Amino acid sequence: MRSWEPLSPAQGALREEYVAFVEEGRGDVILRGGPEHLTGSCFVLTPDLLHVLLCFHRKGQFWVQVGGHVEPGDRSLAAGAFREAREESGIETLEPFEPDGAPVDLHRHALSSRFGTCLVHWDVGYVAFADLDALPVVSDESEAVAWFRVDRLPSDTPEDFPVRLRTVLEEMTHRRRASV
Repeated sequence: MRSWEPLSPAQGALREEYVAFVEEGRGDVILRGGPEHLTGSCFVLTPDLLHVLLCFHRKGQFWVQVGGHVEPGDRSLAAGAFREAREESGIETLEPFEPDGAPVDLHRHALSSRFGTCLVHWDVGYVAFADLDALPVVSDESEAVAWFRVDRLPSDTPEDFPVRLRTVLEEMTHRRRASV
């Protein structure tokens, strides 16, 4: 994460806070254990960046990208995010944009009491691709999983989700241009 230079200045400032959080070793920051810890999420997009796969989160009661806690068998935060994406979407053919590469998004958020002992998630977002005809399957952690156009998100997403998704799409567009 330290070497990632995000396009967004706000993401750059947040990256510095994340690095400090991890370096300070405040509790068990990777594996769920302390009230504040890292989580890995995955924005599943169609290759043309026109659709995003969202799940209706059972505890949160909102539409959001897939992802969650790192487990002991995950070799990295990115690996945990991609495992969670496959588990929560039911799509085994996900293609990680950068399997062990830089994140595309950072998002720190407080959680309601419905999340038990988890008080704050320091979420690190990655991207994977799937074709629009890939059929998602509902998991134990969600009530629904569906594709949405990125410009027609459902109304019951977290308030800041549209901005977060736009930042991810801008980061992806920038990276694609830079790699040509």
